[in-house]
Order: sequence, then C-alpha cells, then structure tokens
Amino acid sequence: MITANKTISSGTRTARVERSLLRALAVVVFAALTAMGAKLAVPLPGTAVPFTLQVFAVLLSGIALGPRLGASSQLLYLGAGIAGLPVFMAGGGLAYLLGPTGGYLLAFPVAAAIAGWAAGRSRGVLPMIAGAVLGVAFIHLAGMSWLAALGAGSVTFRVGVLSFLPGDVLKIALAVLIGGRLRARLRGALG
Repeated sequence: MITANKTISSGTRTARVERSLLRALAVVVFAALTAMGAKLAVPLPGTAVPFTLQVFAVLLSGIALGPRLGASSQLLYLGAGIAGLPVFMAGGGLAYLLGPTGGYLLAFPVAAAIAGWAAGRSRGVLPMIAGAVLGVAFIHLAGMSWLAALGAGSVTFRVGVLSFLPGDVLKIALAVLIGGRLRARLRGALG
C-alpha cells in the first residue's frame, strides 16, 4: 500500500513538473513570437509608430494561453527588451520605452490578459472577438495617451489610432481564428 501511494504521489509530482515546464515554454514561445512580430514592421505615413504584427501576437498569447500566461509572456517580452535584448522593432533597452511606441508596448500584458479573460468566459467566438477588440482598444488608449504626453496633441487620435484600424481588424480576425484552435489544443496540456 505504501509503495502504491509513493508511486501515485511521484506520478502526480512528475505531472505537475511537466505541466509547469510546458507553461514556461509556452510563455517563452509567445514572448519570442511577439519579438518576431516587432521585426515585421511597415512604416506608416504621418506617424512615428509603425505597423507591426506585435498586436496579433499579444492577442494570440492571451486567447491561446489564457489571461495569466498570456500576460506573463508579454511581461517576459518587455523584460527582455528592457534588459537590452533587441526584441523591440529597432533594438532594446529601457530608453526605448520612452519613445513614441512606449505606451503601446507597456499595454501589451494588460491587453493579453483582457483577451485571455474574455476567451475563457465561454467557448463561443463572440467573447473572443469582444476580448480581442477590448485588448486592442486598451493598447490604443495607452499608446494614444503616451503620444499625447510626448506632445502629439490634437493629432494623437489620427496618428495613434486611425492609421492602425484596418490592420487591427485583420489582426483580431486572425488571432481569434488561430487562437481559438490553439486554446483548445493547449487547454489539456497547460491545465
């Protein structure tokens, strides 16, 4: 009887360790995906903030991993950038967050958490869409606020939001489509 209990206890511990390692790996993978999305940048006329695939990666991390792990992946991404790793569009370092994209970047963990929370509320696609829209809205609000603080003034909404809306619709659609499928597959493995 004691041997059977030790075996069960050891198996449970092993499963917990494996699940923790898988969660950590998922966080690292989605942080790396966000970094890759930063490197796929297209300058937009009239704005210092380029079009990138970072927002897609942020939404995807929240939808696929859930609010806690999705936010953790974005915190890891920001931490790597602050530490000086060249994960942001044009490099890394704390000073990068003081530039025009700082507000957008700092909103990523909260946006991932919002998207993940909404995706976990129901199995339907509408909560995922709503969460992704709210996540993008939060990113734009933070980015626009930061641009205003830097002195962009009255052009902030045009520069900080309107230029990005067409691309954001596509990012939301892809994140919901891909994220919903990933979430279903990762749910059992990540717990």
